[in-house]
Amino acid sequence: MLLIFLGGWSAAGAAAPPCCEVLPLPGGRTSLRVHGAEVACWNHGGDAPRPFLFPVNGPAGVSLVRMGHPGAPNHDHHRGVWFAHHDVEGHDFWADGTGCRIEQRQWLAYQDGPEAVAAVLLDWITADGTRLLEQQVVLAVSGDESGNRIELQTELRPAAGRPETTLGKTNFGLVAVRVAKSLSAHFGDGQLTDSAGRSGEPAIFGRRARWMDYRGTVVAGAKSQRHEVEEGITLFDHPGNPDHPTHWHVRNDGWIGASLCMEQARVIRAEAPLTLRYLLVCDRGRYDRQRAETVFSQFAGSPAFVVSKSSQPHVRWSVVRQPATN
Repeated sequence: MLLIFLGGWSAAGAAAPPCCEVLPLPGGRTSLRVHGAEVACWNHGGDAPRPFLFPVNGPAGVSLVRMGHPGAPNHDHHRGVWFAHHDVEGHDFWADGTGCRIEQRQWLAYQDGPEAVAAVLLDWITADGTRLLEQQVVLAVSGDESGNRIELQTELRPAAGRPETTLGKTNFGLVAVRVAKSLSAHFGDGQLTDSAGRSGEPAIFGRRARWMDYRGTVVAGAKSQRHEVEEGITLFDHPGNPDHPTHWHVRNDGWIGASLCMEQARVIRAEAPLTLRYLLVCDRGRYDRQRAETVFSQFAGSPAFVVSKSSQPHVRWSVVRQPATN
């Protein structure tokens, strides 16, 4: 009877493990995983002056982004996927060596489930120690056989005690992606394509588009199992973002940037924080415009995240999708 009881308790008490998990790691790294495999890692430790995502893996388990430019050592500030801006009240948060830094003050929430969700709080600090901005970032990772998805939501507000902070007019910022060498049109066999069907840097640079796709060949496996697969990374601009569709700063050497302030500066006021949403999709195969249209439509209709104080025991903060409004 005891064995039967214990067996029944085990079966009833067992629950399916979450398909998506957040795993904090040593060294200021946070791994976001789907079915036990790492899709992306948030890096906020070490000597980098700002956090970044690396790797960002496609379906083959190979990173579709890289650290730094393949041929220019003065572009080591290009780290995977990152937030930065060239001109914040005249201070350069884009390049390395300026003394300006974006520091993670604390993580707010790590949640497992149908999405691996991490929420963090960042400070933008000048070389003289002045805090200009507070940035909340929510990362949500999911995936299936068709590919991996990383939703990026960020809220920027002036630092405490500041009524407003200005993001200056510049091509450089606010979110950027340095793609893998083999995806680059110059260093590999990659192809840049935007939502309007334009291809290549000359046709796309500075233009508005709903999304940007960089796609080419990556090599997966090891030793005798090495093989080539075609994969790509697509960055979608949410239609709720200011001035959607955004301008794009793109290069054939392998990077794409959604340029929020390409045409004009933007003032962020304490009573009106700036919220932005982006989606990264890493999938296999040739560029498929209809597939991208479907993803964009789904993203456009998805509710935003809300970070709030939690009422659960032992949990300080929680992240939920904003309730739908009728």
